[in-house]
Amino acid sequence: MKISQLLTNDTCALSFEVFPPKTESAYESVAAATEEIARLRPAFMSVTYGAGGGTSRYTLSIAENIKEKYGVPSLAHLTCVSSTRETVRERIEDIRRAGIQNVMALRGDIPADKLGEDRSLWHYRHAVELVRELKEIDPDFCIGGACYPEIHPESRNQKEDIFFLKEKVEAGCDFLTTQMFFDNNLLYNFLYKIREAGITVPILPGIMPITNAKQVERAISLSGSFVPQRFKSLVDAFGNDPAAMRQAGIAYATDQIIDLFANGLKTVHVYSMNKPDVAEAIMANLSDILGK
Repeated sequence: MKISQLLTNDTCALSFEVFPPKTESAYESVAAATEEIARLRPAFMSVTYGAGGGTSRYTLSIAENIKEKYGVPSLAHLTCVSSTRETVRERIEDIRRAGIQNVMALRGDIPADKLGEDRSLWHYRHAVELVRELKEIDPDFCIGGACYPEIHPESRNQKEDIFFLKEKVEAGCDFLTTQMFFDNNLLYNFLYKIREAGITVPILPGIMPITNAKQVERAISLSGSFVPQRFKSLVDAFGNDPAAMRQAGIAYATDQIIDLFANGLKTVHVYSMNKPDVAEAIMANLSDILGK
């Protein structure tokens, strides 16, 4: 099923993001974790993309398994940065053969060995080029894109960021998923600005439950997210107690999600970090709201 169809529902729902293994030896344990999350019957599950193509086949394998074995709609991530057109087209054909209708079109992180290259020679420099390619190959694809409530790290300002985001939507994105954030007011302000700019596709807020203190620094370094004092206090109070930090982190994420639901955002995307216990705990906290 296409995610764009799911997003027309007026009921509250959660989706979960999982990631593929980095090595073949880790495949079974990662696949088992993703299956446990699939058993929770989320609205859909997204599977991130292996950088450099090394784990790209695992992305597709896990996405196909989720769809076929559990009937959970899957969203396969696809990145294009520094890839050739031939390589990207091969990956798109693999996605089509697997019967996957939903693709998350991303530029991806620039590999360290490519940072000094002349990007004008690359086939793909931005996600919008991949979106156009996907629509050209198969207009029936349901395409997702990324957006940044706190501004893309490479944009000069938010106005420029929204300009390029609108270009990506006009190229064919059916919905957008946000980078993680820890202050819902940042999202509401962002939504006002993009709606004013004419971006009308559904927006899926991205929430990452922080369940151990070590995650905090890494999450901030990856996303550049603003961390409100309320969350800093939580980490200061419980960060040295793993069980308490896990419970507090799940509670904080649950509170964010409830507030998003209450303000009309009906589907929230949770960055699960392949932790079935965390996904299950959040769904249990929201069982009556989700009707599960």
